[in-house]
Amino acid sequence: QVQLAESGGGSVQAGGSLRLSCAASEYTYRPYFMGWFRQAPGKGREGIAAMYTGGRSTYYADSVEGRFTIYQDNAKNTLYLQMHSLRPEDTAVYFCAAGNSVVESILNADEYDYWGQGTQVTVSS
Repeated sequence: QVQLAESGGGSVQAGGSLRLSCAASEYTYRPYFMGWFRQAPGKGREGIAAMYTGGRSTYYADSVEGRFTIYQDNAKNTLYLQMHSLRPEDTAVYFCAAGNSVVESILNADEYDYWGQGTQVTVSS
């Protein structure tokens, strides 16, 4: 079992920046991969950034490529999402997730086994 706790959400004006954190705990083995998802009102859950915890390769949705950066601090067991140039369409609840199986699509929510409770990000124009 992996416990995930997000923090860092809030309200910001368009063009601003936020950094989300996801603290992982209660696990015996570090998750094989972790990612960030978001869900806007009335929309499905969108995978936006992910990485394998044992490497440095990162994966991004086209909607955030070049604006968001996913990275980890293994010493702190924490995953981060640095968000720049935020837009009103980035408004959503942001979730951290982790998985342990070999995956076909690391940005597919169905590949993930563990989820955090989510943190709200609101971007005003």
